[in-house]
Amino acid sequence: MDRFIRALIQWQAADRPAPARTLTVAQVRRRYADSAARTCGGAQPEPVAAVSDQLIDGRGGRFRVRTYLPVTDRGRLVTFLHGGGWTVGDVDTHDGVCRRIAAALGAVVVSVDYRRAPEHPYPGPLQDGIAASEWAAGQFPGRDHVIAGDSAGAGLALGIALHHRDHDGITFAAQLLVYPPADPSMTSASLHKYASGYLADLDDLRWYYEQYVTDPAHASDPAIDLINADHRGLAPTVIGTAEFDGLHDEGVELAARMAASGVSVEHVPAPGLVHGYLLLADVVPAAAEATREVLAALERTLTSVPVPN
Repeated sequence: MDRFIRALIQWQAADRPAPARTLTVAQVRRRYADSAARTCGGAQPEPVAAVSDQLIDGRGGRFRVRTYLPVTDRGRLVTFLHGGGWTVGDVDTHDGVCRRIAAALGAVVVSVDYRRAPEHPYPGPLQDGIAASEWAAGQFPGRDHVIAGDSAGAGLALGIALHHRDHDGITFAAQLLVYPPADPSMTSASLHKYASGYLADLDDLRWYYEQYVTDPAHASDPAIDLINADHRGLAPTVIGTAEFDGLHDEGVELAARMAASGVSVEHVPAPGLVHGYLLLADVVPAAAEATREVLAALERTLTSVPVPN
C-alpha cells in the first residue's frame, strides 16, 4: 500500500469515524465535504479559462451545473457526475477533479450538481444526469462528448449512457468510469476483503444504497444492476479501479463483461491506492499519477482511429 495512503488510514482510524447510519444525512454530508476540503492540501487549483454556475431544468425541478472552459480548447465536452454514494458530495467537493479533466483533455467540463438521495432517490439523480447531458450537448454542439464520473457518479454515467443508447439520444465519444459501483448484491470478494479500514467501509456502502434505492424492486433495473445490464453498442470506455477498494472486483468484472459485449474497454488499475483517489491527487503523489494515467487512457481512447476491417 502507498505510504501516504497508509498514513491517511491511520489518521482516520485515530479519529474513530462513526458509521454513516449512526449519523444524520446532514452530518454525513458535512463530514464528506470537510474531508474533501482537507485533501486539497492548500494546493492552487488547476487553472481554467472560466468557471460559471447555471440552474437548468430537470424532470423534477431545477438543479445546478458548473461549467469549466479550458485554457486550451481541443473541441471536447465532458459531462461529469460526482461521487458520494448518491447522497453526499457536490460540484464543490469535485472542483479540483473537474479542473484536472478540463486541463488534461482540453475539454469543456459540465459538472452536474444532481439532486441527491434520500430526498431524491432513484431515479431522480439519474434523470438529472440525463437532463444535464442533454443540456451540455445543446450548449456545446459538435464536440466529442464524454460521459464521466467517479464512484456513484460513475454508476450514474453508465446509466445515462444506457438511457441514450436505448432512446436514440446522445452518441457519446467515450465513457470514463472510475471505481464504479456496479453490483447492488454486494457479494464480491474485494468488498468483504476490504470491508473496513480502507477509507470506504462496506456498511457505509450498504447505507448509501439504502438511501438511493428505496424500492427493492428497482435493484434489478439495468441502471442499478449495471454489471448485468446489456452493454452492447456503448461507447469506448475507460474503467479505473483501485487495488485496496471494496469496489475493485466490480470494476474488473464490469470491464470484462463490457469487453465481452463488444465494447472497446481499457482497464486502468491503481496499485497501492484506495477508493476515492481522484480526490487525493493534491496530497498523495501516487493518486496524482493514477489520475494522470486514467486521463491519459481517455486521451488515447478519444484519439484512436478504428482500423478498417
